[in-house]
Amino acid sequence: MGKGGGCVPSKKNSLKLTAGVATGPVEKNDPPESTPSPVVTREESAYEAVSVSPSEPYRNIKLLIVFYSMYGHVEGLARRMKLGADSVDGVEAVLYRVPETLPDEVLVKMRAAPVDDSIPVIGSPADLVEADGFLFGFPTRYGSMAAQMKAFFDSTGQLWKEQKLAGKPAGFFVSTGTQGGGQETTAWTAITQLAHHGMLFVPIGYTFGAGMFKMDSTRGGSPYGAGVFAGDGTREPSDNELALAEHQGRYMAAIVKKMAQR
Repeated sequence: MGKGGGCVPSKKNSLKLTAGVATGPVEKNDPPESTPSPVVTREESAYEAVSVSPSEPYRNIKLLIVFYSMYGHVEGLARRMKLGADSVDGVEAVLYRVPETLPDEVLVKMRAAPVDDSIPVIGSPADLVEADGFLFGFPTRYGSMAAQMKAFFDSTGQLWKEQKLAGKPAGFFVSTGTQGGGQETTAWTAITQLAHHGMLFVPIGYTFGAGMFKMDSTRGGSPYGAGVFAGDGTREPSDNELALAEHQGRYMAAIVKKMAQR
């Protein structure tokens, strides 16, 4: 059975094809057709591999944007990514937070930003299974992902065991406190999570064009994915950083859509 509900006819109930269209079952004792077999084009041959029933309701392709944000910088990128992804026809982008692992009293001392309850906490790792692709966002901790995001990946053991996420595309976006604080290494070291799941890492490269080469202002981000410099936590994302995030959302949605329709 192919994606979209298509099926391959069984030997017991094979389909007679006329010009590439199924017309009904052929009995075993039917006489052979006297007309020559139709020439099947590449487009028609897709019927045998993947087909969508005309009666099947249209399904949006789902891109999950899953993130952890302590001071709101990663969340700001995530929101702009959703804006970009939603601009791609047929793609539904959904925002999720990962669970917090620190107690409230510690978060208060760290002056963490208030949580916007309009973005839900992802219920369980099983929620990933039905998605067609992912964008994972997190701040850095010494050049790698924050413990909250790592704890979430650690909870996906059953999905890893069954390889439920194998073949699905995913990208990263990050936040760092300084210009040398891990804009590249934070994403680079996270690729190991995807590799063990058999997932496909999708970087943005230099698809943002001239925006990737601007040197007249401070800008986070790299060929690995969008990024923001948080400084001491009070710096707001720049227009260029937000534009790069929106581009990544749109770019990733287009990639996921193309892969889902193959």
